[in-house]
Amino acid sequence: MAEDWLRGAAAKYNQHSLDCRDDYPAILMMPIDTLSTILEWTFQSLPDEILVGMDPDYNTPHPSGVDDMFCGSDHSEGLFAGQGFVLGPPHLVNRGDSYSVHHVPEEWVDGVLSEDRGVRGGRFTHWIHTHPNAVAIPSGADAEAAQWTEGCDMILGVRYSPEGVLPWFDDVEGARRRLTPEEVVEQGDSDSPYLGRSVTGHRIHGLEIIAFHRTGLGVNLILTDREGRPILTDP
Repeated sequence: MAEDWLRGAAAKYNQHSLDCRDDYPAILMMPIDTLSTILEWTFQSLPDEILVGMDPDYNTPHPSGVDDMFCGSDHSEGLFAGQGFVLGPPHLVNRGDSYSVHHVPEEWVDGVLSEDRGVRGGRFTHWIHTHPNAVAIPSGADAEAAQWTEGCDMILGVRYSPEGVLPWFDDVEGARRRLTPEEVVEQGDSDSPYLGRSVTGHRIHGLEIIAFHRTGLGVNLILTDREGRPILTDP
């Protein structure tokens, strides 16, 4: 079960998704327990990046009214595979530097079809990868890898200390979607507040998460419960 701080952060994140629905042509729903698992893998892997694959959960009924609630006037049907469905279980595919997470090991890629599936092997409909100590804005390599994605790509940005060789760089153009609560739960011995300490000894100061289509369009990511109901502050 997701921690209380994550549920509060998810509610604020979804409120922003609701307020900015006219900026997005499509939605995708991620259960908060799935996000909690991805965060756990992320914190266990710092300072490395991780790559996670997911497929739509076609067995979970599409929640009634969510499209109307979170989609704007420019809603586009059929933009990508699994559009509007709740994401299924996450699968940790790879861990390493940025090159490693975009180029999956050979044992993961089907040798017969690999050339048609791109650098990630195309085994999953959707992908999410982490940006350790970097904002959740697609890089050139991210945009290239997304060209092979049938669904959409997601990026989880993590700000932490000590920074090591990867200092945080905040001045980046693009739409930022912060997941961190307004008031983090620990002050500790750091100069800035932080959510907690990972098993790798890093202090987690901030999180960001976005979803985007290979055309460069943003996708409105909605954080839900297990049945696909959006998590909101008001019941």
